[in-house]
Amino acid sequence: MLKQIQEWFGMSPQGQSLGLGHGPKDSKGHGHTHGSIDPTIATTTKGIWAIKWSFVVLAITSVLQLVVVVISGSVALLADTIHNVGDAVTAIPLWIAFVLARRKPSKTFTYGLGRVEDLAGVAIVAIILFSAVFAGYEAVDRLIHPQSIGFIPWVVAAGVIGFLGNEAVAVFRIRVGREINSAALIADGYHARTDGFTSLAVVLGAVGVWLGFPLADPIVGLLITIAIFGIVWQSSKAVFVRMLDGVDPAVTDEIRHAAGHVDGVRQVLDVKARWLGHRLLADIGVRVPGNMPMADADRLAENLRHEMLEHVPALSVASVRVSSMADDAQIPREHDAPLPFEVRSELADGELSIAGTPAGERMRLTLSRRTDGLKAVVVINRAAGPETLVLAPSSGDLSTLESGAAPAEPHEFNARLILSANGKEDIQEFHMAEPVGHAH
Repeated sequence: MLKQIQEWFGMSPQGQSLGLGHGPKDSKGHGHTHGSIDPTIATTTKGIWAIKWSFVVLAITSVLQLVVVVISGSVALLADTIHNVGDAVTAIPLWIAFVLARRKPSKTFTYGLGRVEDLAGVAIVAIILFSAVFAGYEAVDRLIHPQSIGFIPWVVAAGVIGFLGNEAVAVFRIRVGREINSAALIADGYHARTDGFTSLAVVLGAVGVWLGFPLADPIVGLLITIAIFGIVWQSSKAVFVRMLDGVDPAVTDEIRHAAGHVDGVRQVLDVKARWLGHRLLADIGVRVPGNMPMADADRLAENLRHEMLEHVPALSVASVRVSSMADDAQIPREHDAPLPFEVRSELADGELSIAGTPAGERMRLTLSRRTDGLKAVVVINRAAGPETLVLAPSSGDLSTLESGAAPAEPHEFNARLILSANGKEDIQEFHMAEPVGHAH
């Protein structure tokens, strides 16, 4: 019985297993807010179709409830009607966006008019806030000046209609959400199911009035109004985060994860993403080996773009920047570094160099091929005794090994690179020389 109740409210694992990534392990949940539709729902025609029909059902439910509010004077039913209207009108910003999004970008609006969805979301939240204030005022006024409500059987019927309307929307959204693999639409469905019990609270208030407790109606109305204020707060955060180009951190995490599936990517330099209406745009910069041919770099960028679209279904535009060096703005350039040493070994292939980093100069081994469990140590011959630098993965990137400290000056020396893995060891001697004309 408990398991069935959990599944009905969407608390079971099956109800929350969809989202970003390839499967349940990578899934990310999506919340529900009034005033804005989760953009991931809008990525399929069937999802938009589900939103439209949900709007129709909730709109009819709200109109029927509003008629009873007018003839009965129930403030509890008024608050529930506002609640259901708030759910219904979330589809409006999406419809507006789709109408205007058909317009081609112009010289003035080079990205099109996708932002209009966010502006519409602000307007919807403002309307719901005003309505909540009005419902709260009516509930408090009714507590101070109690009045009997009329047509109690009609109020009960309207509460039941609200419950049935929300339950119909819940079943519809959950079914379609599972068909199109949309965690956001499924979450909306379970939210609608919970809203149905708000409508049943109206029934309890009406029964309380019928039993001789006239304050039951305004008390229920006030409780529903408090719930609406909570919804306004959540929705405001969602809408303004979108307007300020905020995204769920899971999106950028998934994009970084996608880069890990592409051969040749040595390091992810940065990831940026933002919503433009219901379209998700992302930009990623990656570092590749310096000797990679241009044609291979182009293929790598295309492969990475494909992986990003696979991992993030809502993504519509993926821009990839490929660089053979780290971010120039972050690298101190005190002087020209010695020429790198080319590493060719049974255990690894790559390039050993002295590289500039935000933390200063470091000995860096950039690998194009490596053996699992590879360890690397550089031993520099100095007059005062050997200088030992242990190379470790940089920021978790196993293809880039760096020393924890800068090699001492001068940067002209004889040294040994000691590679070891799986009981094997390879020692390669090399010489680094300062560029001609360099002085300290």
